[in-house]
Amino acid sequence: MPARVNSDHLTALGFLGMAAAGISYYFAQLTPWAFAAATVCLAINWFGDSLDGTVARLRDRQRPRYGFYIDHVADAVGALFLIGGLGLSGYMTGTVAMALIIAYFLLSIELYLATYATGVFHLSFGIWGPTELRVVLAIGNIALMFRSTATIAGTRYLLCDVGAVVAIVGITAVFIVSVIRNTVRLYREERLP
Repeated sequence: MPARVNSDHLTALGFLGMAAAGISYYFAQLTPWAFAAATVCLAINWFGDSLDGTVARLRDRQRPRYGFYIDHVADAVGALFLIGGLGLSGYMTGTVAMALIIAYFLLSIELYLATYATGVFHLSFGIWGPTELRVVLAIGNIALMFRSTATIAGTRYLLCDVGAVVAIVGITAVFIVSVIRNTVRLYREERLP
């Protein structure tokens, strides 16, 4: 990495990649090749988002509170672009997109509150982390270039709606488990006499 490129540049690149992926999804209503562009943008997001903290640590230029804050604000706004683009594309219904962003923000809020209250930040749950989710999105993008619907029990649904409902169920389950786990932990640590 060139010395003139710092962690802030990589955070900005990651954010721009996520925002551009959302914009690409929006333009998928004009051409399915926009899904290929979204996949490239997700790779750009992965590059910037994965390396920003590493570069800061390796160069001994860490600002833990600033880095944590700016990285997650960028992630939140980027997710709004990403899911908003899908919701406006015609490949996902607006109601499902809204439910997905609400589930994402609920889990994000829980993770950030848990980080503050317990001092531990969980980036991944089991095998699922940001990189794995990007890979699933990229695979979904390739599928969407060829087919936009799925038939379940004789009824046709938008493929993005099906994927989003699965994601909503998974995110909600992680949210509930995490809330219970952290509540029990904090209750035990702060028992009243």
